[in-house]
Amino acid sequence: MDGLRVIPTWRHGQERLYVCLPDGRNIAWYDREASRVNLLGEDREDDVLRALGPFVTGPVTVGPPPVPTPAELARLTLHPDDDLAPNRPGEALLVALDRDPGPARRLRPDPRRRALEAEQTVGDALDRLDGAGWHTVHSVPLPGGSRIHHLLIGPGGLFALHTLYARKQRVTVADPLVTLGRREPTALLRRVRADADRASYALTAEVRPVLALVGPTAVSVPAAPREVRVLTELEVQTLARQGGVLKPADVEALHAMARDRHTWTRV
Repeated sequence: MDGLRVIPTWRHGQERLYVCLPDGRNIAWYDREASRVNLLGEDREDDVLRALGPFVTGPVTVGPPPVPTPAELARLTLHPDDDLAPNRPGEALLVALDRDPGPARRLRPDPRRRALEAEQTVGDALDRLDGAGWHTVHSVPLPGGSRIHHLLIGPGGLFALHTLYARKQRVTVADPLVTLGRREPTALLRRVRADADRASYALTAEVRPVLALVGPTAVSVPAAPREVRVLTELEVQTLARQGGVLKPADVEALHAMARDRHTWTRV
């Protein structure tokens, strides 16, 4: 079979090389990450492998496309407007600042921008875990105008992270109070636990609460808070060291639920 074309594309963040007929129809694709050539017809295998020859590196598996898992089917049928997976760290704040950037000159820094810096710092650290079998959904909206800053899902379980901008401040955590510098203490840990409880209800799985502090000069925790882990932005990646709790299929299924906006409408 002559005239086959190899066309590189990106789908869901992964590179694929499609093998097409002269009329544009796909007859196979090469998934570099999986080292697999997926054929839509076995009678074309030799022609496809010949066309892909310059692009294939190392041994590959050749066969029909794998059957989609339930999690993959759920993702494929999810409307783009209801998919939370593309959310950037601090998505809600980015939208709010775009709609209302505030006055050009302020006597004090806009607290939204400090909160955004905190969410972006922690979010970037969590996103680096993606290749290790973890997924993060950012800015998960909850009824009532609240939201979970980051939801981390992976082999070690599920974690709801609330970020706090603490640049050059001393932080004291005395459950349920959190004191930032010389400010009045607030019962922040109650909200952190409540967000995790709502996530547990929505996903019907245990979600553990985490308070992530960004840029503190010192952190004082006289007694370990009930259930809540307190970490700095430099420590959040240690969550990936948790022992195996979930199987890969369970991680994908929970991620498929978490990225669906409708999952969070009744919590």
